[in-house]
Amino acid sequence: MPTPHPEPPRYRLMAEELRRRIMSGAIPPGALLPSESTLMTEFSVARGTVREALALLRAEGLVVTEMGRGTYARTTMPVRRLGSDRYRKELDQVRSGELGTSFTTDQQIPWSAYTLDKAFHETPASETIADLFGVEPGTMLLERRFVFRTHGTPQQMSTSYLLLEMVTGTPVADPANEPWPGGNTAQLHSLGHTITSVREQVRARMPVPDEVDTLRIPGGVPVVVLTRQTYAGDRVLEVADITIPADRVSLDYRIDLG
Repeated sequence: MPTPHPEPPRYRLMAEELRRRIMSGAIPPGALLPSESTLMTEFSVARGTVREALALLRAEGLVVTEMGRGTYARTTMPVRRLGSDRYRKELDQVRSGELGTSFTTDQQIPWSAYTLDKAFHETPASETIADLFGVEPGTMLLERRFVFRTHGTPQQMSTSYLLLEMVTGTPVADPANEPWPGGNTAQLHSLGHTITSVREQVRARMPVPDEVDTLRIPGGVPVVVLTRQTYAGDRVLEVADITIPADRVSLDYRIDLG
């Protein structure tokens, strides 16, 4: 005779029902959930059970609790498509002189809505970055850290590396020139390099505290990290790590086999 499955803990059953209401829109984004006392009465549970259920939903990134306000369904950010054609669009922008970058294309925003926090400094290449460039560890690089904003709201972070010998004394090395129309593609073009291909490696992980604070990531939400290598022929011209909250992006790649 098969062994019956044990009944799930009551806090999990309660969380399952609240999750269903949130996902269905019965509790819309930004709406307050019922008070702990109301939930205790509705589900016939103790206060500790209510708090365990809400803690589970917070860990899943579905609710946010604020002191003095209560717990509410988290307001979601718009999800943007990140397609493999975005760099080709950036190349078109370079050729046409259009004010834009792959980021403004992804976000579907005008140039005026795009702002960028930036910090530049020189640094020796770590073994990992040197391997991506195909150079010796310790090779000097220009490290550029960016926070990309749409209408002032931070959307993604990027750490970009360029070979220092390639950019020293050029406008590309001057943070005052950021944001640069045409983005990375236009910058490399100004140095006499035409991008022929881009390779991206994609992975997911939980955010570190700086990413949580800078990108305003709620609990339970991972980030997507794209490690990009930008090529001219066989030469790697730029390496970047791009970090985006996973609930704000949809990776959309087409692979032609014939």
